[in-house]
Amino acid sequence: MKQKSYYEVIYLELDIEVSSSKTIGEYMSRTYKIAAIPGDGTGAEVLNEGKKVLEATASKFGFGLDLVEFDFGGDRYLRTGEILPDSAVNELKTFDAIYLGAIGHPDVKPGILEKGILLRLRFELDQYINLRPIRLYPGVETPLKNKGPNEIDFVVVRENTGGIYTGVGGISMKGTEHETAVQSMVYNRFQVERCLRYAFDYTRRHGKKACGRGTANTLGLVGKTNVLTHVFDLWERVFHELGESDYLDIKREYYHVDAACMWMVKNPEWFDVLVTCNMFGDIITDLGAMAQGGMGIAAGGNISPKGVSMFEPIGGSAPKYTGMGIINPLASIAAGSMMLDTLGEYKAAEAIEKAVIVVTSTKIKSLEAGKMGYSTCEVGDLVVEEI
Repeated sequence: MKQKSYYEVIYLELDIEVSSSKTIGEYMSRTYKIAAIPGDGTGAEVLNEGKKVLEATASKFGFGLDLVEFDFGGDRYLRTGEILPDSAVNELKTFDAIYLGAIGHPDVKPGILEKGILLRLRFELDQYINLRPIRLYPGVETPLKNKGPNEIDFVVVRENTGGIYTGVGGISMKGTEHETAVQSMVYNRFQVERCLRYAFDYTRRHGKKACGRGTANTLGLVGKTNVLTHVFDLWERVFHELGESDYLDIKREYYHVDAACMWMVKNPEWFDVLVTCNMFGDIITDLGAMAQGGMGIAAGGNISPKGVSMFEPIGGSAPKYTGMGIINPLASIAAGSMMLDTLGEYKAAEAIEKAVIVVTSTKIKSLEAGKMGYSTCEVGDLVVEEI
């Protein structure tokens, strides 16, 4: 008997929900309002291909897309001195999702755009989950010896709005020999518990057992209880309290972050879903991106479970390739698939992922810019043809 993908499993649940609450015709007539932010560098090029694929998928699966473009990024900042207008956050709250190209301009000091756009949107839209699938597609090379798609297939749930990145701390006596710098990792129970609940729920629905790829749905907490004893005492206690009270069907594991990095290289097949703090998540997801073949295929979502989520390729703006038509758009296309999955269009999301797999396994030569054997636009066309 053929095993169902996790998209197919979830869609069965969706069919039940649809039949009990609305007609299929009402569901299929749904239109999603998407804020498109090309951003900087090659962001516009990869986002254009992502939009092309989304529009083809919407046409096939019978839903609508209302894509509205915003010019937030380095060029706007250099032209006007404004990073985000005061009205931006409230306006973006009226959309179903945000689809981002890339942020980072060579003529703007690092940190200005990243903090002023990415971090501000994460905090003010309460996108408290960063979701990063680490999946090796067939045909994509990995630097991990003797590992393939069956072994490199897990997900990282990163807490996205707390911890050390919130900037609690400061510098005293700057420029003197007694200069002191402090930046604190601060978490409260509310932040920890909501992240862990999301991770448990995600594991229940998307874990390997739920998708027919394993014998158990397993959630692993990545921390550092032996050194960061205060913060990770809180994380670990809440992790086990929730597991014992509400998630007895989920197998729980714990990994020190340094050990997790070792096992991600040596035995990535051990992992199913991992959950961790903001800083550790930032680090291990870059390691995961290389394991899955590099930034050219890595996609992520900044998730607000009850609000507006934002989806993006992880690779950055790559300004040296701007306008050359050689940048790889597959990470942006995969981010679009994640967006549809989060919006509930499970079969459409699966169709994009299957199309990307065909392209990586039978069409392009490499994920690297200029080495794909096709232009940026042509790679988008290949995915559309498969859909």
